[in-house]
Amino acid sequence: MPRVQYTDSDVALMARMMRAEAEGEGKLGMLMVGNVIVNRRKANCLDFEGLRTIPQVIFQVQGGNYSFEAVQKGNVFYNRARGVEKRLARQTLDYWRQHPSKFALWYFNPYAACPPTWYDQPFSGQFKKHCYYEPKANTCEGAYTW
Repeated sequence: MPRVQYTDSDVALMARMMRAEAEGEGKLGMLMVGNVIVNRRKANCLDFEGLRTIPQVIFQVQGGNYSFEAVQKGNVFYNRARGVEKRLARQTLDYWRQHPSKFALWYFNPYAACPPTWYDQPFSGQFKKHCYYEPKANTCEGAYTW
């Protein structure tokens, strides 16, 4: 049973997002970005309350801006999803989770050292240039469920 329900179009959209956000960080980097997308869909708390589909997560607007830089800048649409990204997206939707993105709801590339918190949420770890942050304890149980 997958971690969340999804359609083929969800897979393609998520694969494009993973490629746009982390292609330079290889397959593992793209898997970690995909994991954050799935975690946001599952969380139903904090900034991600009421998100029920992959497109709702990817096109979420917060503070007048899209949540993901690739949507904000438009580069999520520059390239079609290739088979490799679609396989990675399905893998993340079905079962994949790994530290530091295992429970993460946020990530960013600070172009410097990762700060210990991001919007008051604790640092969970770094993979290549991306810093990952998970919710504070007892603030978002949905992020910690399968």
